[in-house]
Amino acid sequence: MNLDAPTRDRIAATLMEIACEAGEILRGYHGGDCPHVLKRDGSPASLADTASEALILAALKRHWPDIPVVAEETAYDRPPAELFFLVDPLDGTKDFLAGNCEYSVNIGLVQGDRPVAAALAAPGLGRVWGGGATAFEAAIVAGRPGLHRAIAVRPVPADGLVALVSNRHGDAETEACLSALPLGGRRGAASALKFCLIASGEADIYVRCGPTMEWDTAAGDHVLTSAGGCVVVPSGQPITYGHHARHYRNGPFAALGDCSYASRLALPERCGAPRRSLGATAGHRA
Repeated sequence: MNLDAPTRDRIAATLMEIACEAGEILRGYHGGDCPHVLKRDGSPASLADTASEALILAALKRHWPDIPVVAEETAYDRPPAELFFLVDPLDGTKDFLAGNCEYSVNIGLVQGDRPVAAALAAPGLGRVWGGGATAFEAAIVAGRPGLHRAIAVRPVPADGLVALVSNRHGDAETEACLSALPLGGRRGAASALKFCLIASGEADIYVRCGPTMEWDTAAGDHVLTSAGGCVVVPSGQPITYGHHARHYRNGPFAALGDCSYASRLALPERCGAPRRSLGATAGHRA
């Protein structure tokens, strides 16, 4: 497949359409008593997750039948290929089940070890983002993306960085990283939405030292990177994908609008450790 800049933008636009379609399924379950079970790691898997994933897998197969998909609920342990999709059909399931609107649908196309096209929809907020060679955002109108507008990260405000912090996943290591930076404020946010808020110039940094999975981060990473930001690991290098040997688990990372701050971070030095079994255990949320 020719993945020149126009092609990547077209793929991203199609992924935005698919993510919005999946989002309409999620909206139908949101705010009600959505049936769910707990996985072995204590994270929930709901009927909304599986219904959204089924739609996404079918749509990806129609458009790109030869590209394999690694997806959280039903295709979580397939090996990667030179070109493959990473899919999280409902990122932020706990918040979704609690009635929070900050959940997302994440779809990323990875070439080698880095994303090249992506979409992230936030149906509860009526927003969808795409990233190919460029980054763009649209309102969700009648279940579809509206007019696209280009987005870019912002310069760091004079009064300091605005950090996005997880509503459910605070830890001492993350606090230690943030304390070394000139923060001007904090804002709580759920799911992979945090990457896109930085990409849209609404915040500046998101640090995560606790466990996440590659399908949690690939789409948001690429939207942010396409908007001029970066997502780095403790070495200061970009986060990479396709780590089947560790069951697609990420290590610590930081998402930044201004990449010059990467050298001032002190992320803990460890990689994503493999777990004993997946199946009913996958599902750490960003």
